[in-house]
Amino acid sequence: MPPDQHNHEAFMKRALLLARRGEGRTSPNPMVGAVIVRDNRIIAEGYHLYERKDHAEIVALSRAGGQARGADLYVNLEPCSHYGRTPPCVDEVIRAGIRRVFIAHLDPNPRVSGQGVSRLREAGIDVEVGFLEEPALRLNEAFLHFVTHHVPFVTLKLAQTLDGKIASGSGESKWITGEVARERTHRMRFLNDAILVGVGTVLRDNPSLDVRWRRSNPITKVVLDSHVRTPPDARLFDSGDKVMIFHSEERSPQDYPENAKLIKVPAKDRGVSWDEVCKHLGQLQVTSLLVEGGSRVAASALQAGVVRKVALFYALKIFGSGGLSAIADLGLQSLDESIQLRAPSLRRVGDDFLLEAYIDSFRESS
Repeated sequence: MPPDQHNHEAFMKRALLLARRGEGRTSPNPMVGAVIVRDNRIIAEGYHLYERKDHAEIVALSRAGGQARGADLYVNLEPCSHYGRTPPCVDEVIRAGIRRVFIAHLDPNPRVSGQGVSRLREAGIDVEVGFLEEPALRLNEAFLHFVTHHVPFVTLKLAQTLDGKIASGSGESKWITGEVARERTHRMRFLNDAILVGVGTVLRDNPSLDVRWRRSNPITKVVLDSHVRTPPDARLFDSGDKVMIFHSEERSPQDYPENAKLIKVPAKDRGVSWDEVCKHLGQLQVTSLLVEGGSRVAASALQAGVVRKVALFYALKIFGSGGLSAIADLGLQSLDESIQLRAPSLRRVGDDFLLEAYIDSFRESS
């Protein structure tokens, strides 16, 4: 690898590390980090937090001051070229006198989509795109999916035994996985805009679905409940977070807390329409959705084709045929019909294991 190439990738890695500091605190915006370099030395850095408004490039430029003139800028996402909550970043980059800009990948948002790069080049700034593109795409997979398809990026998370059971024959399910895995689950909740379960899980486990860390935007709790059976005193209402109950049948209204909202959507395959649920959540700027089950909800989400990624926790336990399967019957009759997982990663999490993989190829899903 040429020396310059090595340096470029090192500075872009730093931009990605900075961007990750915004995890759970940038939605519905992307995670972005910016590094300003002069004479092969970092002189200023910045990253975006939604509540602070300024984009990563602006934070870095303000810290660099006059030293930015003639320097290089490394940023993991194409600088914006439109007015939103803040003025266009490209205007400030040009005004600061930046010499070169290195970008991991273009922004698919139609309001940007190459226009930022064009504006920079028109101003005489050298622009290079494609450094560490793949990790940069994965970092913002939810945002990229959302701005392209206008629906949340859906991750199916399940905690199960090695033989794929989420409860024993008697219905016992706490706790299949250990404390470290449960901590990781809370981290996943923190990173997503919404958490979804079926009414069966609410009635059986009465989960709180709380998040242990403060997000810039409150978490949204979602229940699929065709017949409106969610009890008004369920624990998921206690935190005050917004709770959305999607149902398909008319029922006498119950005395729900103020943070509950009932939304009627069409029925489909003995449940509610996933397409309508995702469409509604997208309209509310929910960019990412964590589906936590149970088994029928997991099966219906997979059948509907809305799941983009799976996060499967495996405990080193076996329940046997009497246990409750993590995923209900999908109605598949042959190996050719099976759902193919791609780009898998397997890691140890405490005493358990976590398998993460994509339903589609990554570029298809983003």
